[in-house]
Amino acid sequence: MSERPFSILGLQQIAVGSTDKNNLRKLWIDMLGLELHGNFRSEKENVDEDIAVTGAGAFKVEVDLMQPVDPDKRPKVHDPALNHIGLWVDDLAKAVEWLEGQGVRFTPGGIRKGAAGHDVCFIHPKGNEQSPIGGEGVLIELVQAPADVIAAHRG
Repeated sequence: MSERPFSILGLQQIAVGSTDKNNLRKLWIDMLGLELHGNFRSEKENVDEDIAVTGAGAFKVEVDLMQPVDPDKRPKVHDPALNHIGLWVDDLAKAVEWLEGQGVRFTPGGIRKGAAGHDVCFIHPKGNEQSPIGGEGVLIELVQAPADVIAAHRG
């Protein structure tokens, strides 16, 4: 295996789903005290989400509270309930190129803007014959870290 040209810096987010994000808000915001930071809706991604946060600065972590726009369509953001985790990465393009070269399978769509405005891409939950390495049942979002997050995690 060649030397890895990128670093995973830390946890950027977790995403949890339900058929009704109001139930998620009751737990994560009302009961646990996370702060509502924003909302995101995408017909293409089949998601209507509230973005809650905990922590501050470079160590802020999102908890995305998601419900499907249409529960009968894919992706089913509510099934499984822990939809994905997001990891800060210092160089997303290099990470994707290197990981693909190692046999990691990515979901369709490539690198694109995510709900929080950062460039993102997703490691597929399952490998296949062409790309045998996947998330072993977990969707993993790689998120391009901004300069201040990179500096804080390295400092």
